[in-house]
Amino acid sequence: MLSRSSFLAEGKAHFAKINYYLRGKAFADMWTLVLTWSALAVYAVIVLSTVLVVLLDNRQPYKTIAWVVVLVLLPFVGLVFFYFFGQNIRKERYINRRNFRLLTEKMLAEHPGMHRDEFPSKYAPLISLFERKHLSVATPGNEVRLLRSGRDFMHALLQDIGSAVHHIHVETYIIEDDTAGRLLRDALADAVRRGVTVRFIYDDVGCWNVPNDFFASFGRAGIEVQPFLPVRFPSLTHKVNYRNHRKVIVVDGRVGFIGGMNFANRYMERGGIEWRDLHMRLVGGAVATLQRNFLSDWHFVTDTLVTSARCFPVIDIEPGRGALIQVVDSNPVSRYPEIMYGLTWAFQHARKYLYIQTPYFMPTEPVLQAMQTAAMSGVDVRLMVPLKPDGFWLRWANDSYFAEVLLAGIRIFTFAPGFLHSKCVVMDDDYCSIGSSNMDFRSFENNFEANAFIYDRATALQVKEIFLNDERHCREVRLSEWMHRSYGRRLLESCTRILSPLL
Repeated sequence: MLSRSSFLAEGKAHFAKINYYLRGKAFADMWTLVLTWSALAVYAVIVLSTVLVVLLDNRQPYKTIAWVVVLVLLPFVGLVFFYFFGQNIRKERYINRRNFRLLTEKMLAEHPGMHRDEFPSKYAPLISLFERKHLSVATPGNEVRLLRSGRDFMHALLQDIGSAVHHIHVETYIIEDDTAGRLLRDALADAVRRGVTVRFIYDDVGCWNVPNDFFASFGRAGIEVQPFLPVRFPSLTHKVNYRNHRKVIVVDGRVGFIGGMNFANRYMERGGIEWRDLHMRLVGGAVATLQRNFLSDWHFVTDTLVTSARCFPVIDIEPGRGALIQVVDSNPVSRYPEIMYGLTWAFQHARKYLYIQTPYFMPTEPVLQAMQTAAMSGVDVRLMVPLKPDGFWLRWANDSYFAEVLLAGIRIFTFAPGFLHSKCVVMDDDYCSIGSSNMDFRSFENNFEANAFIYDRATALQVKEIFLNDERHCREVRLSEWMHRSYGRRLLESCTRILSPLL
């Protein structure tokens, strides 16, 4: 048996260990508490400083509020979102101004455009705006061919690729490793074997799901291929938010394509489900502006300036024939959102009717007000969107604007047979716009876009006919029915609308 003194000694030693453990645990708990509060304090400072950055950017109030809500109500996730999607790059330089002016001089040398006295009086202020602020000349005598389906587009493009003799320039948001993408690659590879120079730009984020080997096969075929603003781990960049959404093609400086179509099987009809889109083939002076746009982007991604005279050939124009066209591009580093300004001006000056097709309808305040003002002044304003957008959150965001659009007297049609991807505007039988820009915040403020503004009765009437034909396959949204949708649905729409400037 243990003696009394030994028992007491062991007891003291045992209690000493317990006391040491408790003191150590208290010490650890204290440091855990200190580190936790320190981390929270640092996080709070980061969030507050980020909110301050948002406020000092002097953005539109709705965008400022949206970002503040995200930063405050979404711990940590809000900061990640802001890093990738919220930083303002407007102060950064996209292309050296001297080089841009050099390309412009090359363009103007052979395609000087029209004298201002020759502008159609109704649209003279708009044409002058684009010339003064964007150096985008209006060129007459352009031959226009509208392409309503992916099959028509691919057929026309492959014919022009097959007849190319000097160069082919392609810029797209999406090309997929499927039948359509491989068909284009093989046609371009055949052109290279004939001695044609082929340059190809694709948007890196738009092609995230495309295997790298697919683009490597372009290089192996002799095609000069470049991604636009590549975003790859670990070198992730906040510029992931600023994407090249343009669809521009130039063949030998004489033929150009612009519109909404990318290169993927879904742009063709599948299983009886139609993918409605609109693209345009151009022959004439407007192709020179498409060329300048492509070569500006090529300089950006390769730091190589191409100014060959063969990129801007002289094109014979038959007097009194063809369409007057201005090709206008916009980008997030520009001081002014040119395409949005142009569309807003046009909406405000509509006199008879204004028809709009867009897959995404999350308009900026100026665009929405211009549409409402036109409708309330007696103009027949119609908006066509897909019945089922490609994303449930996009459907809620689109729908959140319907009530105030309908209340202003604007008619809304939802295209039912398939997905509507057309991005076009037509009004008053003498004006239309076709391009890559959607009616949403992203296209107007964050993306690199390109639209053709066409001042021509024949082309406008064709686009009008396309709209009215599509309207026959739509369901009209009635105000009386729309106002009776469930409160749950309205709540989803309202919550999504707060984030619409960020979508």
